[in-house]
Amino acid sequence: MDGAENEGPEVVASVGDLDFAVVTLRAFLHRSNAIRVVAVVDREPGVGPATVECERFGAIEVDLGDRVVLLDHGAELEPTAPKLPELRPLPAFSVDPISGEIAGTIGGLEHLVEGVSALAAALGGRNIAMAVFETDSAEHPLSITARADDSEPPVIAIGSEAFMLPDPPNS
Repeated sequence: MDGAENEGPEVVASVGDLDFAVVTLRAFLHRSNAIRVVAVVDREPGVGPATVECERFGAIEVDLGDRVVLLDHGAELEPTAPKLPELRPLPAFSVDPISGEIAGTIGGLEHLVEGVSALAAALGGRNIAMAVFETDSAEHPLSITARADDSEPPVIAIGSEAFMLPDPPNS
């Protein structure tokens, strides 16, 4: 057995063109108080997408398809994070994974959906962003997924159960 098979992912100082995604996810994570933020980022034609994952207090993981690399959470990278809308850290939501009911700060869910949608838009192209937030149930975190191109509405999940936001009532 080769010794390299037992080694963990390579630690790098930069992921080149993906550094923009890293600084953008990291800025969103810190401003929104998300637990974890993930992006699926398109790359040049003929090369599959990369997955960038940023967690609280953890190394940033980048899956390039053929290998996984890690960056220190505080790595100084060249790109500047884009301007994102104001994001307020919110208290944990109360969730019911069976019914899909979510209770929390008035307007809080909409605030986070708008934030994740803006995150996806900042990444551009056909990219996808997902953010995971705390709830009153550690087994059932709240996640919000949005596409940069708005080709599909954002998806809300409680644990592994996905739900669509209801249409707003007519005013």
